[in-house]
Amino acid sequence: MIRHPEQLAPSLASGSAAAGRLMSTDVIVAILLLAASISPLAAQVTTAPTLGPAPTLVLPAVERAVLPNGITLLVSRNAEVPIVEGRLIIDGGARLQGVAPGLASLAAGALMEGAGGRTGVQLAEEIDLLGARIGAGASWENFTVSVRAPKRTIDPALSLMADVALRPNFASADVKRLRDLRLVGFLTARDRPGSVASKVFYRNVFPAGHPFHGEIVGDSASVATFDSAAVRRLWSSAIDPHRATFIVTGDVTLAEARAWVTKHFGNWIAPVHPPTKPAIATIAAPPHPSTRVVLVDKPGAAQSVIWIGAPGASRTSPDYPAIELMNTILGGSFSSRLNDFLREQLGYTYGANSRFEWSPVPGAFIASAQVRTNVTDSSLAVFFREFKRIQTEPITATELERGKAYIVLGALDNYETAGQVAGAISSSVMFGRPLAAISREYAKIELLTTAEVQRAADDYFDPARMTVVVVGDLAKIRAGIEKLNLGPVEVQTY
Repeated sequence: MIRHPEQLAPSLASGSAAAGRLMSTDVIVAILLLAASISPLAAQVTTAPTLGPAPTLVLPAVERAVLPNGITLLVSRNAEVPIVEGRLIIDGGARLQGVAPGLASLAAGALMEGAGGRTGVQLAEEIDLLGARIGAGASWENFTVSVRAPKRTIDPALSLMADVALRPNFASADVKRLRDLRLVGFLTARDRPGSVASKVFYRNVFPAGHPFHGEIVGDSASVATFDSAAVRRLWSSAIDPHRATFIVTGDVTLAEARAWVTKHFGNWIAPVHPPTKPAIATIAAPPHPSTRVVLVDKPGAAQSVIWIGAPGASRTSPDYPAIELMNTILGGSFSSRLNDFLREQLGYTYGANSRFEWSPVPGAFIASAQVRTNVTDSSLAVFFREFKRIQTEPITATELERGKAYIVLGALDNYETAGQVAGAISSSVMFGRPLAAISREYAKIELLTTAEVQRAADDYFDPARMTVVVVGDLAKIRAGIEKLNLGPVEVQTY
């Protein structure tokens, strides 16, 4: 029987002092013998194994066909799991000419509220019975309707997907409910410092008229005017098979995909007057003003939300590999400089990061963190110190190799499932680049030198031309921020 320590105590106390000493000696000897017996094993465990060569990234093959009504069909087969994923991508999205801010995303959100004469509940029940998932959404660049189902039920699942995309109900009560929920969301966002920082950042970095000046969900002034008729007008004019790409991945052949898509989407015809999406060349480049600081007051906040950035780079830039590696070292990974200093060494935050936002219309460079109120100014000083250091001090050989491994090795499992492959093909469609270009970019990253990374920092990154947004308790943080002399300081409201 195993005894607990409190059960052993009386018997030890009742023994003689000599017995106690003998027992202690026996215990010590046993511990020494045990340590001697396991020390060779411990040495083996702490010896790091030799790493072999990294696996080679093999991208899936993609087959292409065009249906009679104009739909481009892209198919990638992987029969390991009997799952099929389909994505219908319609070029346009929130950048369609004349579309009110927020209408595109509201229309996409209303698709799942009922279709083909079914209510939203009935639609959800039928989807569940098939073991399927159907979803819809809108981005700045396109609309997407997706389906995922076992191969044995993909045909009826595609039938439901076709109803969602081509025959949505857009019932007045459903659209009104979604509209009212969004209006409430605008009010609650005022209490979320992260949401406030995001909104203030984009409206200051990108000028009025630029797609990224406002939010894709719109604002209360525009959304309040939406009704079922407005949603229906947009959707019926925006969905055009000639601007559609249907991606099918998983346990599927090109012949099967062609038959399914033709059956359920082959009668889809183009609208008479489809809206156009302005060409990227017509969008004026945003300005790059000297560094300035925008403060938003959040009295009593225990933390400050910091967003620092500027207009970024184009995804089609030949320097994309060097930009990605540079940012990985600066703030794009857990072991990056920003996270290491602000989180690991100083303990100012749970996490700090930086990123370039990639889209056909060049997005922003953003570095951000949520820090304790009493170290807001110190955190800003660290950000700008690291911005300058990435330009003026060569990165170390360890940082170079670690950054390469983070990007290249981290990508090896990004193209395995049907959903991952569909996502990769979707990105290639959006940027107009073949999937094979990914392998070439990773190969370029492997060959980058310290000098090339530093050149990318010089060419695409300017600490003297940043917009700094801080949301926090100004009574406690403003004086310290002003002493940093980063640039002109102004206070804005949400």
